[in-house]
Amino acid sequence: MPSDNQITVKHIELLAFEERDAQVSKMLDYSFIFRDIKLENILVDRKTGKLKLIDFGFCCCTAPDTKLKIFCGTPSYMSPEIVQKRDYLGPPTDIWATGILLYALLCGHFPFKGQSDKELYKKISKG
Repeated sequence: MPSDNQITVKHIELLAFEERDAQVSKMLDYSFIFRDIKLENILVDRKTGKLKLIDFGFCCCTAPDTKLKIFCGTPSYMSPEIVQKRDYLGPPTDIWATGILLYALLCGHFPFKGQSDKELYKKISKG
């Protein structure tokens, strides 16, 4: 592990995805749906390299087969079901957001872009 002042985004990318995925999996095991997984909601402990999810404002606890109706999250990370304003299962939307996060970390940009939220939502809906 590099010293505190040598931790780079690349180190975080390489170390973080497996731990972040484990945290999301643990939350889903306990039926917690985060609904706002994004880079800005992840902190890194510089001493241990461990990640912590923050900002549980959209988080809820529900049975895995319960469909949710609340339109929430950060536009670039939203799943097609959410942007189409359909009822959705929580775990797949958190998994979608985790995939978007990984894509953005590896490629340096989001997979879907739009000049407006409406245009972005159209692109997300098409996949």
